[in-house]
Amino acid sequence: MAEEKPQIIVGVDTHADTHHVAVVTEYGKPIADQKFAATATGYTKLIHFITSHGTVGAVGVEGTGSYGAELSRVLTKEKLKVFEVNRPNRQQRRIRGKSDPFDAYQAAQSVLAERGISTPKTKDGPVECLRILRTARTSAMKARTIAINQIRSLLVSAPETIRAKYRGLPTSAMVTALARSRPSGHPAETGYITALPLKTLALRYQSLRSEIASTDELLQEILDSYAPLLTELTGVGVEVATQLLVTVGDNPERINNEAQFAALTGTAPVPASSGKTTRHRLSKGGDRQANSALHHVVLSRMQSDHRTQDYVAKRTADGKSKRETMRCLSLRRPRNLPPNIQPHRSARHHRPPTPQTAARHHAAASRRTPQPVVFQPLPHRARDCQKRPRRPNLPTVAHSTAPVHNRGQSPRVSTATTTEGATSWLPRNPAVDNPN
Repeated sequence: MAEEKPQIIVGVDTHADTHHVAVVTEYGKPIADQKFAATATGYTKLIHFITSHGTVGAVGVEGTGSYGAELSRVLTKEKLKVFEVNRPNRQQRRIRGKSDPFDAYQAAQSVLAERGISTPKTKDGPVECLRILRTARTSAMKARTIAINQIRSLLVSAPETIRAKYRGLPTSAMVTALARSRPSGHPAETGYITALPLKTLALRYQSLRSEIASTDELLQEILDSYAPLLTELTGVGVEVATQLLVTVGDNPERINNEAQFAALTGTAPVPASSGKTTRHRLSKGGDRQANSALHHVVLSRMQSDHRTQDYVAKRTADGKSKRETMRCLSLRRPRNLPPNIQPHRSARHHRPPTPQTAARHHAAASRRTPQPVVFQPLPHRARDCQKRPRRPNLPTVAHSTAPVHNRGQSPRVSTATTTEGATSWLPRNPAVDNPN
């Protein structure tokens, strides 16, 4: 009779060129550890090494978004359960020191104890394409800002003969004129040496502007193909939509409810009690770029959405200042945004797209055949808000038992509904008025 293989847990300490793997039993006893190259051949040897010691129950990998990204994809293709492991505990590192085997064993122990782990992003779909494009666009935006600031600072101290040509011109006209200029003179002349870098910076600015425009077209094309209805929501543009998609990832089952989404984006209040008083504070964790995207949605809806404007008017009538009203709005997660993405989604809760948007969606659909992936909004409730339940019903989602990356924030936050169905993430604090 064949002997049944024991259950094992694997931890991986990832680096740029090598990965150190440690194997422990299901009771935490160390078995073996070994270093492998971060190559295709090394991944094959790594899988053979861990499977030779028993049945792999789970694998904890450090840095699944950087050094361990490709390893996570390889392990997932082998039908192994992969978790992302946070960095080792600093207290243990100070006591016991640091080494690659120690970090690998710590990763395995974290998976075994279900401490500091999360479901990694798959990073193999259209959302990963959005992330890469956004990374290139962000650097181009920064370089363009640096270029125009350098142009303006050089013009401040430039000779009057140069300053007079571009005085009072808007940025676009000034850059065009500088790019068309033909500096001439001796290398030791101040006017020539000033005009030459001005032309170079103007050409750089134009090149970066073209790069940003082409990147925006690619982002819009991906959105039209895989999330065509997301930008139809109030206050959601290409920048906000792509950022929220990147935050959720290609595997939206990582997020099971609104509380986890709020913790992931840093919009959920966290307890800050001292023992005598019970209070909450705004979260400083979470994805700060996603938090900024939600803040831009709130600002946009304050200017264009009548429900948000009614809420602001109600707060003002209650004696709240503009700053206090903004603070309350910053605690809310705007309605009709994630928590989840569904591959099959009816558009009955969306307002119809404009003819231009519909034509763009039709053109994109004719070029691609994959199943579109869109955000599932929460249903609007136009009935009397006094008759609504205290906690709104969430849409049906497929719950997962795998831990979710919530940046260390507690998902137990209170929810409340406001006029015309906007969801607020408000702390249980008597000092904060209930919008109902």
